[in-house]
Amino acid sequence: MADKSKKKEIDLKDLKNVEQIDLDELYKYDVATHDKLVAEKPWLKDVNYFKQVKISAVALLKMVMHARSGGTIEVMGLMQGKIAGNTFIVMDSFALPVEGTETRVNAQQEGYEYMVEYLELIREVGRQENAIGWYHSHPGYGCWLSGIDVGTQMLNQQYYEPWLAIVVDPTRTISASKVEIGAFRTYPKGYKPPDEGPSEYQTIPLEKIEDFGVHCKQYYSLEISVFKSSLDSRLLDLLWNKYWVNTLSSTPMLVNRDYTAGAISDLSEKLEQAENQLSHSNRMGGMFLPDKKKEESQLSKLTKDSAKTTIEQVHGLMSQVIKHVLFNSPSVVANK
Repeated sequence: MADKSKKKEIDLKDLKNVEQIDLDELYKYDVATHDKLVAEKPWLKDVNYFKQVKISAVALLKMVMHARSGGTIEVMGLMQGKIAGNTFIVMDSFALPVEGTETRVNAQQEGYEYMVEYLELIREVGRQENAIGWYHSHPGYGCWLSGIDVGTQMLNQQYYEPWLAIVVDPTRTISASKVEIGAFRTYPKGYKPPDEGPSEYQTIPLEKIEDFGVHCKQYYSLEISVFKSSLDSRLLDLLWNKYWVNTLSSTPMLVNRDYTAGAISDLSEKLEQAENQLSHSNRMGGMFLPDKKKEESQLSKLTKDSAKTTIEQVHGLMSQVIKHVLFNSPSVVANK
């Protein structure tokens, strides 16, 4: 099975140090090359044809900021770019005016009308790249495709190929100071991927585990990398000059306190569930060895979940201590 839990963590501080690409080459769009690829449809012969995604640093930043603005509500947007071989190149992104909930988001008629009008207007100013996918947020519960997401992506791949799905978790991004993001493509309906063993583990809330498990074999992940042009570098410098005070004065321990409390509560429920299953197994005299192994696996996952939450809090504390020493110590104040 292709890796479903694989996600890309991109350090927010490293956006200024990512691969730099010549501006002219980056925005060079060949209509004939694109039309030839669409006519050949190589993804019909190989369901895993697309392997990589390259995202502009500014496009990534726009997606994260949009996702963060939604708070606990899912938001949605589209990505523009081109295809180079088996790679999606995301040059830009824009938000869609759609209403979401804490568990789902779908583009209604208003969203589709906005998308069509937006793409028509940008062509009037010389932007020829197409819409190549959609992104949406999963606030606090990781980067994967739910059943609704799988259905949406399958429909888009049927009518708008080539098409990509990206999921951003803004809450975990703030908590870990790294962009938590995943890129996905769905398999054709009825296709059964080969079992490739266990995938990389990620923390899934108890209420989402069933939805994750039911649909995890219906899509696969793509490798993600970030690039920037000279224009991206200039824009990032301007943003840093404007928001560096807010960045230094904020702390994920306060901003994400609700998420942390929820993570601890979810961990408690999982521990209680594991304890009940273990007690039941002991009462049965340990006759079911496969269940015993399953319980050990659950405890191992709970250990990883608790370690992740602990590490995030330790990092937050360390950050606060360092800022206190730098800006509030008597020697620093005296030198001012």
